[in-house]
Amino acid sequence: MNAAEARALSADQIKDELVNLKKEQFNLRFQQATGQLENTARVRVVRRDIARLKTVLKTKTVEAAKSETSKGEG
Repeated sequence: MNAAEARALSADQIKDELVNLKKEQFNLRFQQATGQLENTARVRVVRRDIARLKTVLKTKTVEAAKSETSKGEG
């Protein structure tokens, strides 16, 4: 998932995707520990996707907070 795709999602969709990626990350770590992991590059991709989604979610949260405070100033 790239940043543009992540920005197109709603906050709830991002949270759901984060849950799925964290489950996948756990499974990949488990496979790596038991020696069953074949695609080692997937670990890196999942970790970066998690970071990307967290960044987009934080940005959306900050923007929402800014818009709420600017509504009260008028």
